[in-house]
Amino acid sequence: MSFCSFFGGEIYKDHFKPGIYVCAKCKHPLFSSRSKYEHSSPWPAFIETLREDSVTKHMETLSAFKVLCGKCGNGLGHEFINDGPEEGQSRF
Repeated sequence: MSFCSFFGGEIYKDHFKPGIYVCAKCKHPLFSSRSKYEHSSPWPAFIETLREDSVTKHMETLSAFKVLCGKCGNGLGHEFINDGPEEGQSRF
């Protein structure tokens, strides 16, 4: 199992080895490689977080939440509602 920093310099968009993506700032577990999928975005795309406390979210627009590390508050990007690979799924 590999551990990959998330937004810690290298972005790992094309990295699909089994592993856990962690916050680059505090190493808090965020996403599993099992929830990652290919997307046209220049960033890695995931359908779910590793655990319920992996991230905190704040509504930013009607279609997106601002996503922060659940431990240290490091900015991670957004959760886009109903933009996942299947209908009704969100994309982180």
